[in-house]
Amino acid sequence: MKEKVVHIYSHTHWDQEWYFTSSRSRIYLLHHVKNVLRVLEENPDFSCYLLDAQSALIESYLQWAPEDKARLSALVAAKRLLTGPWYTQTDQLVVHQESVVRNLWYGMRVADESGGSMKLGYVPDCFGQGGNMPQIYRQFGIRHALFWRGIADNTLHETEFCWQGDNGDTVFAVQMPWGYHYGGLLDETPDTMAAFLQAKMAPIEARSARTNLLYPHGFDQAPIRENLPDLVRQFNACDDERRYQISSPLDFITVLEKEAAGDVRTLHGELTEGKHSRVHKTIFSCRADLKRLNNDIEALLVNTLEPVLAISRSLGHDYPARAVADIWKLMFFNAAHDSIGGCNSDETNRDIAARYKQAHDLASNLLELHTRQIAIRTPREHDYTFSVFNPLTAPAAPQITFEAWLPGTPFILRDAAGHALPYVIEAQTDLTDYVLNQTIRLNPGQPYHKPERVYRSKVTVSSSALPALGYTRWYADFSADGASQTQSDTRSWIENDYYRIDVEENGLLTVTDKASGKRYARQMLLVENGDDGDAYNYSPPRHDRQVTSEGCLNGLDRERNALRQTLRLRYRMPVPIDLEARARGVFDGVMPITVEVMLQQDALIRFTAEVDNQVLSHRLCVHFATDILANVSCADRLFGAATRPVQLSNSLRVWEQEEWHEKPIAIEPMQSYVNLHDENHGFTLHTNGVREYEIVGDRFDTIAVTLFRSFGYMGKANLLYRPGRASGETVVATPDAQLLGTLSFSFSWRIYRGAFDDAQHARLSKTLMTTFPVYQDSDFLNGRLRFCLSDEIRCYPHEYSLLTLPDGPQDALLSVVKCAERGSGLVCRFYNPHLETPVLIPPLKNAHCVLLDEQTPAQERATLKPNDVQTLYVAIA
Repeated sequence: MKEKVVHIYSHTHWDQEWYFTSSRSRIYLLHHVKNVLRVLEENPDFSCYLLDAQSALIESYLQWAPEDKARLSALVAAKRLLTGPWYTQTDQLVVHQESVVRNLWYGMRVADESGGSMKLGYVPDCFGQGGNMPQIYRQFGIRHALFWRGIADNTLHETEFCWQGDNGDTVFAVQMPWGYHYGGLLDETPDTMAAFLQAKMAPIEARSARTNLLYPHGFDQAPIRENLPDLVRQFNACDDERRYQISSPLDFITVLEKEAAGDVRTLHGELTEGKHSRVHKTIFSCRADLKRLNNDIEALLVNTLEPVLAISRSLGHDYPARAVADIWKLMFFNAAHDSIGGCNSDETNRDIAARYKQAHDLASNLLELHTRQIAIRTPREHDYTFSVFNPLTAPAAPQITFEAWLPGTPFILRDAAGHALPYVIEAQTDLTDYVLNQTIRLNPGQPYHKPERVYRSKVTVSSSALPALGYTRWYADFSADGASQTQSDTRSWIENDYYRIDVEENGLLTVTDKASGKRYARQMLLVENGDDGDAYNYSPPRHDRQVTSEGCLNGLDRERNALRQTLRLRYRMPVPIDLEARARGVFDGVMPITVEVMLQQDALIRFTAEVDNQVLSHRLCVHFATDILANVSCADRLFGAATRPVQLSNSLRVWEQEEWHEKPIAIEPMQSYVNLHDENHGFTLHTNGVREYEIVGDRFDTIAVTLFRSFGYMGKANLLYRPGRASGETVVATPDAQLLGTLSFSFSWRIYRGAFDDAQHARLSKTLMTTFPVYQDSDFLNGRLRFCLSDEIRCYPHEYSLLTLPDGPQDALLSVVKCAERGSGLVCRFYNPHLETPVLIPPLKNAHCVLLDEQTPAQERATLKPNDVQTLYVAIA
């Protein structure tokens, strides 16, 4: 009797774009799925086939072949054509936590509508596994995971293990040490078949002593092997030791779990080791321009659009569920591991940029429509009235910059209570004729205010407290001039109640923390060096030259008004123009950088940097020195915070001897912030740009955040940080990835006293990345400029708040508040962003706990431990 059972799962890994475009992929997908349907229908012995666990492939196919829906659904329902749970094969490290959740939500819905979703966390090719994925999987009813990348054999020799997530939840998991393509080629020659099988199975059996073994059969865009059932019969005939069968990967892993009976090791959290499966740790900074677009649109969707739509529905407007789904699906295509990685041809990355533009345009216009629908139903007593929205669930008083159409005469801006608000007019353009010629009067006999002049204006306002998850009204009072005037000089310092910032002669900053009296020198050091890498990995040149901004300050000026104080610093950094000049030590290029350092009336130091990049193949980082001698760094990740070692010392000692595929570097991902701290104080850098950092310095006391990196080829071989073969196509040049031209970045720096968990880093990041929409309600703007809408009865309250939640350090942080996808209620998703302390879930009326699927009841609880997430469904009367 044969003791070993070899489970062959037949599949294709379908990258929807890479060195090829999505158009090419989709055309070939149509051909591929038609063949799969035919083969499965004609051969009942071909028991199942996996379509890469991406239900977007099903949706895409049915858009062009709707006549096949019944055939396809029958095969899915019979578990012969396997799809889901993903919509696309998403990244898990640098996309927003809500993007990962929605990817599964929409992926499973599409699969269920087509016959059923495979409940397996199948991740064949993503570049590392997120530490909180076990919890996310479990909340979608998924109790098993199967993946390739992220575990070294030093860590796990066998293939099966218990994977415990950051919050303690577990799934039974299996790693494919040689990848999803290990069995992609099958020898059909009778004389060599037995030897082929022995050679293939020996490494698998060396890694697993179990009876049940996995043999993945497929590869990228692999055609279905029509004669696989016949080959399996031949395998069984020529191999006396093993029994081969076609299985689904979920059936295999379920049988293996039963066989293991709990006798497996436990691995914890994030899995990002690159010994024999490249995880491309520095892919986080590839194509910084696209990464920034992704981050901005994710924030617009989660932090602003979805909360405003919740406000709108509570006032009686329809929830545009299909429009929101279409926006998210555009983002999911871009969140797929190669797409978000940016490790593609230039042509493909232009397609990705086009999807970002479409997603942003749809989200922005949907947001404007719903703020407008509310504004035009709110009573108005003034010709220049502004509806101001707060998407946060606590009152907020931010500085808001928005576009207004003003008459060019002085005014006081007042809030709903009549209080004057400090404001600055940043810029004005006279567009009188253009704007007034766009006005449409549906009732020409009705009087309205027609201004003599109209200036398109950029206005920044220091807001009074805005109602939580609601709106209020501002108006212009033309009885006096309330604008703050900006004063300019060339002094080299600014200060507020929290900091004094001095520009030193060498161009670096010294920050004095007024609470402690401590002075921190060498702040905001810009560091440039070469990049000999490709679309997957940063790698320094073997003959590098590092250039810093120290000594490169070329000029400065200072501006002050009632809202802020700003230093504008101009640097000119002499740098090598390309890798050849860098190797020769020739500094034949120049990189102008303008940095604005801003203090408002809070404890943040805000920075914007504008770089005129005319240099090839290099990297630019910003460094902030601290007085923390760190062993670990801290950064946010999906639904929580992570600590990571600042150096992978043990791996660094052996990586060359053991021939690792990648050097084990401690360049790490984040969601929005990185932090160093001790028990009494700490330092945090917040960013909405590249989500990549490293702790550097001889004493590991300096936070380095990547601003951008540039390179000229999709793939290169024999890199210093990645020896051996190229990861991408070496013949594909990527001139767009040199990022020539003007690049803009923003980030913030904070020094705080007290414990890490009390400093509310994640809550502050969320506020920083939240847009507070302002809609001007003036009759002369109704027309072609915005599209014309009918007059409405103005019956809404002047101020409105849908929901107010506590926001102290002891309170759970809201990931999102949104309209429920099923039912008319709200979904409030809370999590614990702390490292150690539990948080409270606020008691909400008519609320009950559900899982991430927004439907399955969950155990009621009042607290969350670190890295825990809990969704509440709130019924709205």
